[in-house]
Amino acid sequence: MHGSSEPLHGLLNAAAVRERAHEMLDIAIGGGVEGWTVDPGRLGAAAELTAAVTRERYPDLDIPFHARWRHFVAGETVFPSGAGPAARARAAFDLVILSVLLDAGAGPGWRYREPVSGAILSRSEGLAVASQWLFEAGAFSTDPDPQRVEGAVLADLGPGILAAGFQVSDSNPLLGLEGRTALLRRLGAQVLARPDLFATADAPRLGGLYDVLAARADGGRLPAPAVLELLLEALGPIWADRLVIDGVALGDCWRHPAIRRSDASDGLVPLHKLSQWLAYSLIEPLEAAGIRVVDIDGLTGLAEYRNGGLFVDTGVLRLADPAAADRPHQVSDPLIVGWRAMTIALLDRLAPKVRERLGVSEENFPLARMLEGGTWSAGRQIAAKLRADGGPPFTIISDGTVF
Repeated sequence: MHGSSEPLHGLLNAAAVRERAHEMLDIAIGGGVEGWTVDPGRLGAAAELTAAVTRERYPDLDIPFHARWRHFVAGETVFPSGAGPAARARAAFDLVILSVLLDAGAGPGWRYREPVSGAILSRSEGLAVASQWLFEAGAFSTDPDPQRVEGAVLADLGPGILAAGFQVSDSNPLLGLEGRTALLRRLGAQVLARPDLFATADAPRLGGLYDVLAARADGGRLPAPAVLELLLEALGPIWADRLVIDGVALGDCWRHPAIRRSDASDGLVPLHKLSQWLAYSLIEPLEAAGIRVVDIDGLTGLAEYRNGGLFVDTGVLRLADPAAADRPHQVSDPLIVGWRAMTIALLDRLAPKVRERLGVSEENFPLARMLEGGTWSAGRQIAAKLRADGGPPFTIISDGTVF
């Protein structure tokens, strides 16, 4: 890592996400981000709504982290079985990494019938439970123990496996089935290409990342930002149609003219939403295996449409041209990049106001609890009140790997 690529590698961490997000917000408050105006005085209203929703959902304020585990069967944190703590952690990594990467938008018409209870699920919850059933049935394993996700199986995956597992039919269409399959195939190829990150005693698998992180723990302690940095290194090459500059795969990182630098990172805004959600989702299996995850607020809030919609719908962020809400936008549009970056910075500014209203400390109420309590649900709730479809405040054309 030297020369012109060093500033690019410097974007592959949470600190860079936070630095450029706050820079974007400061520029916007000064009127320098085209398409947006900011009213910081409305943060109180967003904090009131978030605190109220948090108390409604978690009256005792015993709030878990915002993680994929909330979406599995009955919302329980039930880690897969295993012969010991490390084996259980590898299986948990296998399941949650697979499931997060399959969590693209399902589309309005898709439903999943849970085989045991018969419950009808949709959206993220349906996708989570469907992926859980596939995992437990051994769809991604060649081993008699089905609870694993092997690189070789993913690399050769055909669309029929996911179609059957997600109960897809002409009357139950799932958006992006081919794209999901292609993503998992690229993931499998990456697992096989990086035995230094994914190898285990039996087969290269997603759970191999647990062993890498366990080895990096110092005295049983592991900073949460280190989890993200490993994920960005391990998964960066699997994303299609993302920026790759000087051989550095930048993932969820986009261009915006307001952010200026005198090096190769000029104009680049890292966000890493999906990877950070995955990092949050790996904290619980790491801690269950005896590794204490520290500096959880070293990660950032998540730049997705529920959190971002909360700030638009409460008036903290306003479109300079209201008609822009009626036009579809690409994820790469500067309007959307600016919105997502400011969402991260505003979540940092919102957190102390929510803590004050709830009477909790920063130590006991990190961002991961506010997101779960919290801003994600408040964003969904206010969206449902303001728009018939409950969607974001404007239409975003997405490949499903961002939101």
